[in-house]
Amino acid sequence: MVDSEILTISQVAKYLQISEITTYKLVNDGVIPAFKIGRHWRIKKDDLSEVIERLKKGERL
Repeated sequence: MVDSEILTISQVAKYLQISEITTYKLVNDGVIPAFKIGRHWRIKKDDLSEVIERLKKGERL
C-alpha cells in the first residue's frame, strides 16, 4: 500500500482496483470510514485495512 497513513480517494480507488466514483459511493454510504479536510475526503490506512479484513471474513458491508 501507500507509505502515508492518510490516503486520498484516488489512492484508495487505485489500491482496491475500483473506480473513484465507486470509492466515493462507499465513503458516502459509510462503508469506508473517511473524513473531510476542506472539500477533500481522506481515509486512514488503518480504517481501510479494517474494512478489508471484515470483507475477508465474509461480512456484508
